[in-house]
Amino acid sequence: MAILLDTILLSPVNGVSWLASKIKEQAEREMLDEESVRRELREIYHELDRKLITEEEFEAREELLLERLESIDAYKEQHG
Repeated sequence: MAILLDTILLSPVNGVSWLASKIKEQAEREMLDEESVRRELREIYHELDRKLITEEEFEAREELLLERLESIDAYKEQHG
């Protein structure tokens, strides 16, 4: 009876913990998605070629994206 009561009382806590774990996993997948960063780089090169953005806009966005790639590489080196 005590085990059943514990299970019932702890269900919400376990559910929230499971959900938090899944959210963390998804956030890490998105944060470490090199392909999406590379896709954005290709897009800004294309926008620059078509004169849709200025050189200054391109450089600012490119810098951020390259920093993000470096961060991804550093994270992967530290965490395997």
